[in-house]
Amino acid sequence: MDLDFSEEQVLLRDTVRDLCAKHVPLDTVRALENDPERYPEDFWKQAGQLGLHGMRLPEEYGGTDMGLLDAALVYSEFGRALVPSPHFASTVLAGRVLAAVAGASQKERWLSRVASGTDVVTVAWLEPDRGWGPKGVRASAIPAEGGGYRLSGVKRHVPYARSSRRVLVLARDESAGEVVFLLVDPEARGVRLTQQLTIASDTQYRIDFEDVFVPEDSVIRGGWPVWDAVMHDAIVLAAAQAVGAARRTLEFTVDYALTRHQFGKPLGAFQAIAHYLADAVTAVDGAETLVWEAAWARDAGRSTARLAPMAKLFACDTFRDVTAMAQQVFGGNGFTVEFDTQLYFRRAKQWQMAWWDARYLEESVAAEVLDAA
Repeated sequence: MDLDFSEEQVLLRDTVRDLCAKHVPLDTVRALENDPERYPEDFWKQAGQLGLHGMRLPEEYGGTDMGLLDAALVYSEFGRALVPSPHFASTVLAGRVLAAVAGASQKERWLSRVASGTDVVTVAWLEPDRGWGPKGVRASAIPAEGGGYRLSGVKRHVPYARSSRRVLVLARDESAGEVVFLLVDPEARGVRLTQQLTIASDTQYRIDFEDVFVPEDSVIRGGWPVWDAVMHDAIVLAAAQAVGAARRTLEFTVDYALTRHQFGKPLGAFQAIAHYLADAVTAVDGAETLVWEAAWARDAGRSTARLAPMAKLFACDTFRDVTAMAQQVFGGNGFTVEFDTQLYFRRAKQWQMAWWDARYLEESVAAEVLDAA
């Protein structure tokens, strides 16, 4: 079993790390917290030139059709830098739905623009007091006379809605009972956006749809199975992002433990601190290996029905635990805005809850284990 990356993969990783270091330093992350629509423009432009906006999209529409393992390497670096951008929503989620089931004209119109980064297409999925599964999609799509739908309902936790050209909305076809995807203009009549403030200070919106007309050329039929398949790939990248951030947290915590002195010796010389760090590196190494395995399995054509939720569950739990440990090592300094620890700590909890939370992931893994018994 060879766990080494190829020369090309190492080059990809290093290139993305340099990109993030140059265009998304943590000062930029701080400056963009709770910003209603901005994200790092230079980063976005350079990422487009590197083909990262189209990394999981078909070549015929300007994508690079990158494998999931290579994409996981990219997302690990995004996690290290805490990159604030709509890349996950636009490229990983909306772009993959469009590539899977959109019509030819819809692909021609939108996929090339998503792949180049010219336009952002975000996703509106979760609803107030609803679950993560298909029954949670209750936004009403009533067939309109002459084609299209009239859309009504509420969506929450919609990333970068005000920065997006279109919102890919999961809704329930009231005539057929199935889930449909609707490409909605966020400036359309009947659409109301309200920014939500979160623990991670990222850019999210609640969107109220009040009898919004969606024309037939903005309707994409595919149903919940398409979304579920896209999500299984996406949570591997979410796990990679968490692993990258956990690794970076561990690095600067180890550095602090070596350079910060108490009672005439470095913090790392105290057994309790040393054991904290030993447990942390064990967990991060394990989470990283699980993420790479899930991505590799997907590229090899194997089922990730169990591996993908396992990777997201364990990686996000590890990130949360490592940042909590870091807060203990840093003490009161870790909670001050001048230190980076709190940036990672707050995002760890946010990412743990986003894009399928721990309970839903546990249920998914349990179902796979019990079905195989």
